[in-house]
Amino acid sequence: MGKKRIIQKTKEELIKEREQIDAAVGKEPRTGSGRHQVLGARIYISSSYNNTLMTLCDNKGNTISQVSAGSIGFKGSKKSTPFAASKVAEAISQVAKQLGIINVEVLVKGVGSGRDSAIRSLAARGLEIDRLKDMTPIPHNGCRRPKVRRV
Repeated sequence: MGKKRIIQKTKEELIKEREQIDAAVGKEPRTGSGRHQVLGARIYISSSYNNTLMTLCDNKGNTISQVSAGSIGFKGSKKSTPFAASKVAEAISQVAKQLGIINVEVLVKGVGSGRDSAIRSLAARGLEIDRLKDMTPIPHNGCRRPKVRRV
């Protein structure tokens, strides 16, 4: 077993990667059918240890648009970062602005690191958050926990 070598990216590669992410956020996002007028909306944030997903829905629960950190262009462990979550929030707020949505309800689920930065980014982008609800599932002494992993 020799030395492990860590590949470090040059500044040009980092700038190119940043430009790709900005281009992915700026491109025209896919939205559902434009048949219905959206008055109020909900944004569901699902933040896990590996990714951050945001779904824009109307009040009935019909999905209008969905964006994740992986769909923007983040790969691997970068998908779970707060920076990726803020970029996802930026992309979903662009869709909301195109549809004329200003007031939203935000429902958060999960324990990932992107929760807070996604909410802050939504508020900074000009969306008025009417209601903020945490729907993280918490067991009330339900199933037995697995035994401790020994390595």
